[in-house]
Amino acid sequence: MAKIKVGQIGIGHAHSSKLSVYLDSPDYEVVGLVEADAELQKKARGSAPFKDVPLMSEEKLLNTPGLQVVLVETPVRDLLKTAETCINAGLHVHLDKPAGESFPHYKRILDAAAKKHLMVQMGYMYRYNPAVLLMRDLLKKGWLGEPFEVHTVMSKVVPPGTREKLAEYPGGIMFELGCHITDLVIGTLGRPDSVTAFTQHALPTNDKLVDNMLSVVSYPNALATIKSAAMEVEGFARRHFVLCGTEGTIHIQPLDNPSVRLALSKPNGKFKRGYQDVTFPKYSRYIGDAADMVKVIRGEKETEYPYEHDLAVQETVLRASKLPLS
Repeated sequence: MAKIKVGQIGIGHAHSSKLSVYLDSPDYEVVGLVEADAELQKKARGSAPFKDVPLMSEEKLLNTPGLQVVLVETPVRDLLKTAETCINAGLHVHLDKPAGESFPHYKRILDAAAKKHLMVQMGYMYRYNPAVLLMRDLLKKGWLGEPFEVHTVMSKVVPPGTREKLAEYPGGIMFELGCHITDLVIGTLGRPDSVTAFTQHALPTNDKLVDNMLSVVSYPNALATIKSAAMEVEGFARRHFVLCGTEGTIHIQPLDNPSVRLALSKPNGKFKRGYQDVTFPKYSRYIGDAADMVKVIRGEKETEYPYEHDLAVQETVLRASKLPLS
């Protein structure tokens, strides 16, 4: 099949280097990169994966013949504005996280995308993690029973300069980082009945970053806790997602290089009763996202993350960050 033409707008997002995945993929042709900021342009010209991609204006990119997808990798404050421009131009979008601070604006974008049958793929980086895929499969098969508890943590040490930048957003570290694991909670339990947020500026610094945050997410028969902090030593190693069901428990840790501790009430398939360890090949972010988008665009499958899911995630992220929905 013909390659899917893709372009990228912005390199100001922390995950903008994911462009390398599309450059390496046999399914995509990267046609151009847009970056209006002069300093970031300089960075793009001198560093991988951007240096060999033609720099061009937004207008030129959006009018490139055959363009189908745009990766939106601007700073967070510009994500929604840029995504809306792309949707209005009739293009599929990979939108990095979090989905802005305005819930009405985000909903307007998804409504427009739905009318045009366009994909808006959010850049939550654990969706195609093999341990998460295993968990979803076990849930679908019923081998974990009915979920009643989720506990998940995603933290790291945020350096001073980055803290100051993140402090521009009142949603704090839950908005910036906890959104990834919030996506997993909604993916396993659905839209919650209520969200209770606890927030602190715990580290004695001059910035105003809300850096120590917890949300308790409630369902009729389940409770989930989502924790994120900006000063945890070796936080990457303790990032985890635990789901307890009436027939088993799955504990994924660490999330970025996953392994699983799985407990089952009885043998199922290749798994035995009781606790066992499951290992995986090294996980690389965004390869699965790009591959899945190809299948959706080519009509080979429906997306597993419909607009309703993404709206529920964003609503929960905003509530957990003590941000308004209006």
